[in-house]
Amino acid sequence: MRLIPDDEHNRALVANVHPSEWRNPEPDGRYNLVVVGAGTAGLVTAAVAAGIGARVALVERHLMGGDCLNVGCVPSKGLVRAARAWAAVGGGAEFGLGFPGAVERDFGAVMERMRRLRARLSRVDSAERFAGLGVDVFIGPGRFTGPDTLDVDGATLRFARAAICTGARAAAPPIPGLADAGYLTNETVFSLTALPPRLAVIGAGPIGCELAQAFARFGSEVTLIEMISRILPREDDDAAAIVQERMRRDGVRMTFDAAIGSVERRPDGARLIRYAAGGAEHEVEADEILVGVGRAPNVDGLGLDAAGVAFDRSGVQVNDYLQTTNPRIFAAGDICFPFKFTHAADAMAQIVIQNALFPHPFGLGRATTRSLVIPWCTYTEPEVAHVGMYAADARKQGIEVETFTQTFDEVDRAVLDGEEDGFARVHLRKGTDRILGATIVGGNAGNMISEVTVAMKAGAGLGTIGGAIHPYPTQAEALRKLANQLRRARFSAGQKHLLSRWFAWRR
Repeated sequence: MRLIPDDEHNRALVANVHPSEWRNPEPDGRYNLVVVGAGTAGLVTAAVAAGIGARVALVERHLMGGDCLNVGCVPSKGLVRAARAWAAVGGGAEFGLGFPGAVERDFGAVMERMRRLRARLSRVDSAERFAGLGVDVFIGPGRFTGPDTLDVDGATLRFARAAICTGARAAAPPIPGLADAGYLTNETVFSLTALPPRLAVIGAGPIGCELAQAFARFGSEVTLIEMISRILPREDDDAAAIVQERMRRDGVRMTFDAAIGSVERRPDGARLIRYAAGGAEHEVEADEILVGVGRAPNVDGLGLDAAGVAFDRSGVQVNDYLQTTNPRIFAAGDICFPFKFTHAADAMAQIVIQNALFPHPFGLGRATTRSLVIPWCTYTEPEVAHVGMYAADARKQGIEVETFTQTFDEVDRAVLDGEEDGFARVHLRKGTDRILGATIVGGNAGNMISEVTVAMKAGAGLGTIGGAIHPYPTQAEALRKLANQLRRARFSAGQKHLLSRWFAWRR
């Protein structure tokens, strides 16, 4: 297997996650657990199961590490970090930086750095490492042949339990001419070695926004096309608006409420996109098109019918215990769950371990997806992080909420860092300090949301966060200020009057 470009870093990556010289072991009797798919969910499931003494087989047809390592979190955050550095140089005058001549910019070096770091991190997900953990690693396509058997290149693996962790892949909308014109997805964009002068991005979700901003900062002329009226449709309007304005300042041209009619590839290789917006027809030319919408579950070729595992267009069907319609077989990760995050896949792997290897009454029924508190973050600048409910979610469930918002322009560290655009917001169950959900927009939002997540998981309220001492100055001071808002809101005029009389008596 070769990756593009065929350089030392990609060769090192392949040597770790799909080694050409790898020889599959002889199946070792009946496995306690066979794991199909070596992305995050599969790797965690296999490693933990082997670590507690189970006999485990791990099957991967493509690249171990899955999307996160190869075409997702790792390479994208490498690009995001480089783009942030480029933007910081451009804004250096605010911090007293001046450059006597033109600043040299090398997109090829950015991509080389990403590939180098990805290859370095791939050792953790390597076939050799997992074999060293006691896992039988099989490289090749796996297909269920019965309710308790799986075939890998002619070898039959028998199992007591199995876990389907094959993830999902990028999918493109059915736009006439798009396939013929050619397009990039997160699975191919990281193979670029030259910066596209003009880049069209279809879809303003997290993937589209992160990469649109990054490529605009690198110097591409970026056009972002979205079918609704704003970016990041999952997030609060004002949170999305802050990111949208920053992207606009970074040079991203955004078109909303747009319906793409067709795509055509010109003889010179340019792509012509025709779309309708604002009651008129428009055209935009691009050298590359990046599609950032749509995911399709990897169910093809797995033999799920033979295994008695039900699935549909959204993936494998599971119950709250991540058990499929075949009670021997479980699933975890993007193949079965609406929250398609690496950390969610990791958490689900822990549930599979407990429920698959420690059956009822010891395990099944204890670990459930209902207990998960899953945060997420979009790594634009500023970042947008969220956990739990939005206010609209609570209202739909008939829950009365109190919402408190602290802007970062009143947080000293954010002002000093020049990152005062944004806010921290919590939603509480009315009359209590129980946190139902939170949104943070700003620098380090992805790190800050963890403090709220821990509080929610532990059943601690906003008052507990406010009672903790936070180092000064940090952006996390915003959370303490939210707790102060709660105390002030609950302190009535009557209480103040009574205390004033008491203090006057004490004089």
